[in-house]
Formats: sequence, C-alpha cells, structure tokens
Amino acid sequence: MPTAAAGPRRRADAERSIARIVSAARTCLSGDPNASVDDIAKAAGVGRMTLYGHFRTRPELVEAALVDAMHAGEEALSAVDLTGDAREALSRLLDSSWSLVAESMALLAAAQKVLPAERIRELHAAPAQRVGELIRRGQNDGVFRVDLPITWLINVLHYILKGAAEENRAGRMETGEVSRVVIATVQSLLRPAGAPTEGWPRPPSR
Repeated sequence: MPTAAAGPRRRADAERSIARIVSAARTCLSGDPNASVDDIAKAAGVGRMTLYGHFRTRPELVEAALVDAMHAGEEALSAVDLTGDAREALSRLLDSSWSLVAESMALLAAAQKVLPAERIRELHAAPAQRVGELIRRGQNDGVFRVDLPITWLINVLHYILKGAAEENRAGRMETGEVSRVVIATVQSLLRPAGAPTEGWPRPPSR
C-alpha cells in the first residue's frame, strides 16, 4: 500500500522531470529551432513517453521553453538599476539585454512557427513595457526625441539588439564590442535633433 509520503515524492519527481525537459528544450531549441521531440527527450535523459506525459505536443513544449526563458530574462532585467538619468539607465538596460536576445533568437524562431503571434506578443509585453516607460521618462526629461512614436522606437531598439546578436553569432562582431555598438547606435537614434553629444553616457568599458 502506498505510504503518505509517496504522493509528495511523486510530485517532486515529476517537477524535477519537467524542469529537466524544459531546460533541455531551451538548450536544444536555442541551438536548432527545428530540434525534434526525440532530440529534446534524449538531451533531458528521459523517454518519449515520459516527455509526452508532461507535454502532449511539441508546440506545448516549445511554449514552456519560451516561457521559462522569458521568466529568466525578466529576473535578470528586473535587477537592472533604472533610476537616475534615463540615458544612463537605458545604457545599463541595453548592456544587459543584448545577450538575452542573442540566447533567445533561435528559441523565438521555433516559437514563431508553432505559437500564435498574439501569445508571443503577450510573453514579450513586460520587456516592451519596461523600455517604453524608460523612453517616455527620457522624453519627459527632454533627453530623448519626441518626434517618433514610442511603439516604433521600441521596435527599432529590438531590431538593433537582434541585429547585433546576429552579427556576433556570425562572427562579424566581437562579443566585447556588442554592448558598445548597441549603446552608441541607440544613443544616436534617441538623441533629440540638434542636441549636443556632451552629457550622453559612454558605453560601459570592458
């Protein structure tokens, strides 16, 4: 007869199994957005039946991997100090963001093949809101341009981060250079027309 501890122990075992599968999915899909369920099960050290016992379909597993990656990224970005000068704060945020974007590019490509666009936008809402609030604060302080829509500026920043991550992945930009290039590009983009370059933060030294 099962003991009283058997239930909690089985739940703990199941949670560890799920964590291994999701971690393996993140790793596999980040390397290859077309990674199969078999690839992921092998990397997690579990059988197909075990994997399908937790995730009924590959899209469900892809979503779990993306959600896990977004949560990890949110934890990292929420620790960035966004107080003080909006320009300095944005530089710190960009310095922390580009590597997260680089890690998630292939994973996002996998998700875009199997998940609704609305779900992907929902998962990216928090990072977009953080950047939007920071840009709006800089506009109110008179240090960021106000002639372009904030939504457009957010999207352009995201494209810059993706482009830098791709350049780094392809070996056309050294890792130590990425933050400097990204920050300099975004500073130029957001600087109001006619504003002096003095007072704008320098990219972090490496």
